[in-house]
Amino acid sequence: MKYKDSDDICHELLQEMKTGQYADCDRLPRETELAEHLGISRTRLRDTLAQLEREGVITRRHGVGTIINRHVLQVKNRMDMEFEFLDIIRNNGYEPAISKVQLTEEKADPFCANILQISPGTEIVCITRVCTADGKPAIYCEDIFEKRLIHEEFTLKDLEAPIFHFLQKVCGVEAYMDLTHLHAVAANEKLSEFLEIPVGTPLLNMEEIDYDIDGNIIFYSRQYFIDEFFDQTVLRKKL
Repeated sequence: MKYKDSDDICHELLQEMKTGQYADCDRLPRETELAEHLGISRTRLRDTLAQLEREGVITRRHGVGTIINRHVLQVKNRMDMEFEFLDIIRNNGYEPAISKVQLTEEKADPFCANILQISPGTEIVCITRVCTADGKPAIYCEDIFEKRLIHEEFTLKDLEAPIFHFLQKVCGVEAYMDLTHLHAVAANEKLSEFLEIPVGTPLLNMEEIDYDIDGNIIFYSRQYFIDEFFDQTVLRKKL
């Protein structure tokens, strides 16, 4: 039997709730029945249910059971959850692809040095990507981190992979959490060229700093989204 990691189990259960055995149900079955159906232990099932509850997909209530929140389940893209760029584009109904990817080596300027908490002039790497939706540029992204983190050889295919996969495979580091600042910007000449849009076009800018489990900064990311391709939702629980 193939081993299922946490992501596999969550994905399988989500699909069961969306289009599978539980598509017409208001609640999930008892844990024993659900664990048997998924082919996992009750301990692993409880971990999965806890994750889905944190994400708002289900609500567990004593004496009532596990309620499926279909109003949440039907949301295609959520800004409060981590999705890969190509998945975001696909979920919005477009065919995703990567049209441009490049790695450059630079010296950290005062701004990046301050963000990464390193000395100005430290060797850094910048990976740039352009993601397309139905062949049109939709996202431009810059991922910046210290060059010293690179320990393995890599290929163009590795550069095309999401930055989290690249860091795990080539650098041996893993992002645990991030802090992201969102604001609107107008496209400058550089963004105009990469995204093939007029200078001044409004864009959604996300500036992200990712940390490892010990709180050390791993990388800094600048992401620019063309509004016409995206519909995002944020879920906020009342504590």
